[in-house]
Amino acid sequence: MEYEFRRNSLDGTATAIFSMDHEVLGRWFTEELGQDEDIISELMNVISTLQEGQAGYFQLVGGEFTLEMDFEQVRIFANVIGFNQDYDLEDGMSLYDAESSGSCGLDDFATALVSWRNFLATAH
Repeated sequence: MEYEFRRNSLDGTATAIFSMDHEVLGRWFTEELGQDEDIISELMNVISTLQEGQAGYFQLVGGEFTLEMDFEQVRIFANVIGFNQDYDLEDGMSLYDAESSGSCGLDDFATALVSWRNFLATAH
């Protein structure tokens, strides 16, 4: 999983861009997490408790996305992902949903979260 963080030179907003199949993580970092140090700290604490086996599951429901974590995996998905498909797709075709749902390992997510926090701290 590759990612890049950028700051808009005009308004100072931070943006996270993640590689293909992980685009939703970039949207979540940018739109849901943002620059909220309290949530970043809370998530780092939750990750520690998951890694130490003191908790088995964590969920954070946001305005647009839901974050789920367990001891080995993180899943982020759009809150509206439960739509019903009432039409058939041709063979070999599927809906593109990489910007609506994605997952990664807990350790990879923790590394990205620390990188995001460091980026926010140094990019002011």
